[in-house]
Amino acid sequence: MKVVERYIMRRALAVFLAALIWTLAIVWTTQVLARIDLVTDSGQSALTFFEVAALIIPSIVPIVVPFALVVAVAQTLSTMNSDSELAVLNAAGASRWTIVRPIMLLALAASVLSFAVDNGIDPYARQKNRQLVASSRADLLSLIIQEGTFRKIDDGLFLQIGERLPDNRLGGIFVADSREEGVNLIYYAKTGAIIESGDEKVLMMNDGVIHRETLTGDLSVIRFTSYAFDLSAFMSASSDVLLLPKDRTTQYLLNPSPNDKMFQRAPNRYLAELNQRFSEWSYSLVFALIALAVAGDARSHREARIHPLITAIALALFVRWLGFFAAGKADKIPQYAYMVYGVPIVASAVATWFIVSNRTMELPVAWADWMTNFAGRFGGGWSAIKLRFARRGASGQGAG
Repeated sequence: MKVVERYIMRRALAVFLAALIWTLAIVWTTQVLARIDLVTDSGQSALTFFEVAALIIPSIVPIVVPFALVVAVAQTLSTMNSDSELAVLNAAGASRWTIVRPIMLLALAASVLSFAVDNGIDPYARQKNRQLVASSRADLLSLIIQEGTFRKIDDGLFLQIGERLPDNRLGGIFVADSREEGVNLIYYAKTGAIIESGDEKVLMMNDGVIHRETLTGDLSVIRFTSYAFDLSAFMSASSDVLLLPKDRTTQYLLNPSPNDKMFQRAPNRYLAELNQRFSEWSYSLVFALIALAVAGDARSHREARIHPLITAIALALFVRWLGFFAAGKADKIPQYAYMVYGVPIVASAVATWFIVSNRTMELPVAWADWMTNFAGRFGGGWSAIKLRFARRGASGQGAG
């Protein structure tokens, strides 16, 4: 590899790693916040929460890596163009492949990383995540008997234990049940106990009342001496680990078990997941080609209507959206599998044509003019606001 090629790769790699870390951090944070209920509802420790949070990272790496790469390539080449380095390379007689070669080597490494994570690490991380979540919710009995806590057992079902009494009895039992549409049930019992018989677990409530309210506002109160509330269904459901096609290994997707109930109900989902894994790795190469087609040649500042980074990201987002659209449709319509592979192939072919023909891939002129005018209006409006505040400040000082 030439000195210039090593220089380009080193700069692009530095920007790629920085963009990857920040993008991963942002996406990871949004995913982690959606799982904060694992601690609040299940009473798990912070260690379990962070273990689950760490297992999320492999699932977002294949999605984030191509976008970090397109940012790195477009930003690196745009900066080199601004510093006239691309013009110097052209004047020295260097071909465009001097720029393409190190970028494509970096893209190939990113594609290998995405393929390895998508087909090797992510399925096992997803399975481990499912097991952790299931085990954290399986010990429901120890959670609901904690005094002074308000626990969510199921959607629309909450339970609170006021205190624990001698002989394993419970006091101040409160149950709110709104699972049935149009009916709200509230149970209150002075005392009670958990009765276990094999796999069956029943909350026996004594000396209490049931408030039943409908949407029409009708309210009825029923007093009972004893009432049995079955908890077995919730505990067995919490302990079961349901593996979706995304959680299966690639080897399993290639040869699923005929006894798999999920496979029997929706076999197309397994094939669609397999097609997505075999095509998702290629987006690093596709996005690198797009960035090269957009910012890989020297140009004057007068020629650039829109910053190459914005153009490259916009095109990458459009291509990736097409890929997600095809993958989502392939679950129900198998013919969309051709589009799953066709989107990256066509996008690569178009970007390669621009590179080989020494053309620059740009957004339409109308879009460029609209974005320029919008930026000008926004900038002008912001300048007017700042000028108005500056005048107010000057008048206030003068009055003082």
